[in-house]
Amino acid sequence: MKPPLEKAIVVAVLRLLNGLPGCVARKRWGTGMGISGDPDISGCVHGRHFEFEVKRLGEVPTPLQHKRMEEWRTAGAVVGVVTCVDEARALLRQNGML
Repeated sequence: MKPPLEKAIVVAVLRLLNGLPGCVARKRWGTGMGISGDPDISGCVHGRHFEFEVKRLGEVPTPLQHKRMEEWRTAGAVVGVVTCVDEARALLRQNGML
């Protein structure tokens, strides 16, 4: 069985996040108005900001993506790389957001 496409993972993670009470999450689209390398999903749950980079199982962020995630982390956001809904849920739980 093939691993899911990144787009399918993003859709599933957004469904989880936007179904949580007190949570708003959005897919960040790479446009001319965006910042290259920013994580795929940006959101807030109960006043705490998070940034998730979505990857297929076995894939890793680029050096630029690592740099952008570190900028968000330094600014106080909860940041992580997720390959599935369970990893997104675990990141929130580990940071006291669930």
